Amino acid sequence: MAICPYFDQDQTFCDVGEDYISPYDVVAMSHYCSSRYRECDKYPSLTERYPEILAQVGCHEAIPKQVVEAQPIYTYAKPVKREVVEKVRIPLAIKFDNKWPLFHRLNRVMSTQQSNVITPEEREVMKPETIKNRGKQVVFAGLGINLALGILYAYSMLKGEISKLFAGSGDPYATACLAFALSMILGGKMQDKVGPRLTAILGGLLVGAGFIVCSMTSSYWGWVFGFGVLAGLGIGFGYSAATPPALKWFSPAKTGLIAGIVVSGFGIAPVYLAPLSQYLLGQYGLHSTMMILGVAFIVIVCGMSMLLANPPAGFTVAPKDATASVKTAPTAPTVDVGPLQMLKEGRFYTLWLTFFIGAGAGLMVIGSIAGIAKQSMGEMAFIAVAVMAVGNAAGRIVAGILSDKIGRASTLTLMLVFQAALMFAAIPVVSGAGSGALLVTLLASFIGFNYGSNLSLFPSFAKDFWGAKNYGMNYGILFSSWGIGAFVLVKISALLNAKYGGMESSFMVAGVLLLVGAMMAMSLRPQKAAVPATAPIFVEEEDLVLEKVRD
Repeated sequence: MAICPYFDQDQTFCDVGEDYISPYDVVAMSHYCSSRYRECDKYPSLTERYPEILAQVGCHEAIPKQVVEAQPIYTYAKPVKREVVEKVRIPLAIKFDNKWPLFHRLNRVMSTQQSNVITPEEREVMKPETIKNRGKQVVFAGLGINLALGILYAYSMLKGEISKLFAGSGDPYATACLAFALSMILGGKMQDKVGPRLTAILGGLLVGAGFIVCSMTSSYWGWVFGFGVLAGLGIGFGYSAATPPALKWFSPAKTGLIAGIVVSGFGIAPVYLAPLSQYLLGQYGLHSTMMILGVAFIVIVCGMSMLLANPPAGFTVAPKDATASVKTAPTAPTVDVGPLQMLKEGRFYTLWLTFFIGAGAGLMVIGSIAGIAKQSMGEMAFIAVAVMAVGNAAGRIVAGILSDKIGRASTLTLMLVFQAALMFAAIPVVSGAGSGALLVTLLASFIGFNYGSNLSLFPSFAKDFWGAKNYGMNYGILFSSWGIGAFVLVKISALLNAKYGGMESSFMVAGVLLLVGAMMAMSLRPQKAAVPATAPIFVEEEDLVLEKVRD
C-alpha cells in the first residue's frame, strides 16, 4: 500500500497523524494518506517546498503539481521528472478545523508553555525611556508671559495721557477686552494644533506691534486698532498658550495649584507695571513709552515662549508627583472631549453663566475702586490699587490650592458667597458712611482676591470636565463668558450709576448676581463614579479551564 511520504514526518510539514489523532485525521488518513495522497490539497505544496523528504523515502524526483488521477492502492506511483527550483521555504500553515477533547488540549498547552521569567537582557530592552520633567520650567515661562501681558490691567495708568489725545479714551481698552476674549478661542485652537511655543510667539509679536502702532499715531482709530485690536489679540494668543502646557506636565491633583500660579502673573502685573509706566511717562512721554513697552514685550514674551513645550506622547507623571488628596471626592474618569461635544453638555452652559456672573460682577466694581480710594486716600490711592492687584494674584493661587483639596465646585461656591457678602458690605462704604482708608484698602484687597479666584477655578474646571487634548480650544470658548460679562455688566453698572447718581445700586446688583451664581455652582459638584455594569459573557467550561491554565 502506497503511503504519503510526508505522513508522520514532522508537524512542520503536515499535521495529520501528529500528536493526537482526531476524527478529522482518521478521515484524511483513510481517504488520502494511505492511497490517494496525490489528490490531497497539501501534497503539491509540500513537494515544492520540501523535495528532500521524497529523497529520504527513496523517491528522487519531484512530482508535478498538475497530476490529478488516482493511483492504485497496491502500487507506488513513479513521479514525472522535472527540475526542482530552489525557493524560499516558508513553513506551511496548517489549519486545525477540529476541536480536540479537553484533556488533549490541556496536554498541548502544558507542553508548549513558555517561561514567564524575564531575562536581564529583556528587562533592559523593556525599560521605558526616561523623560525629563520640564514642568517647573514651563510654569516659570507661563508666569513670565502673563507678567508681561498684564499691561491690560495697567491701562488706567495710561488713560490720563491718552485722554489728552482724543475723546473716548476708554474705547481702546474695551476693544482690547473683546479682542482678548475672541482670540482666546483662536489661540486655543492654534495651541492644540501647533503647540504653545508658536502661539505665544505670535501673541508677543502682536502685542509689540500694537504698542508700536500706538507710538506712531495720535488718532482715535489708530489707538483702537493698535491697542484694541492688535494688542488685544496678542494678549489672547499669549494667555491661551501659557496655561495648557503647564497643566499637562503635572498630575490632575495639582491642576488648581499650577493654573493659579501661571495666571497669577496676569493679576499681579499692575504692581510693577503701574509705577514703571508712571516713570516712563514722566521721563519720555506717552509715545516713547509705548515704543519702549512694545519692544520690551516682543523680547520678553518671545523669549519666554521658547521655554514652553507640551510633554511628549506617552508621558506620564512620576508616582511621587501623583499624590491626590484624600478629601477630594472620587469623580468619573476624565475623557478628552472636542468643542462640538462640549457644546452639547448642559454643564458647559451652567459653567459659562457662572463665569459670566463671577467675572462680570467683579469687573462691575473693580473699576470703581480707584475712584473710591481717591476720595478717602487722596494721592495715596495707588496703594489700594496695588493691594487689589496683590489680592487678585493671591486669590488665583489660594483658590487653586483649595480646589485641589475640597473640590472645584465647593471652592467656587464659597468664593461667590464671600464675594456677594463683600458687595453688600461695601454699600455703606461707597455711600460715604464709613469709608476710612484702611477699610477701603481691605475692601479692595478682598474684592480683588475673589475676582482672581475665578481665573484659576474655571481653567481647572475645563480640564477636569473635558480633558487636556482639546483644552486650549475648550477653555477659549468658555473664556468668551469673561469678555461678554465684562462688556455687558460694566455697561449695566455705568447705566445704574448714571441713573441713581451713585455706585450703591451697582454693588447691590452685583451681590444678587453672585448669590445666583453660587446656587448654580452647587450644581457642578461631581458625582461619584458609578461602576459600569457589564453584560455577562458566556464561555464554554473547557475554554475557561484553558484560560486558567495559561494564566
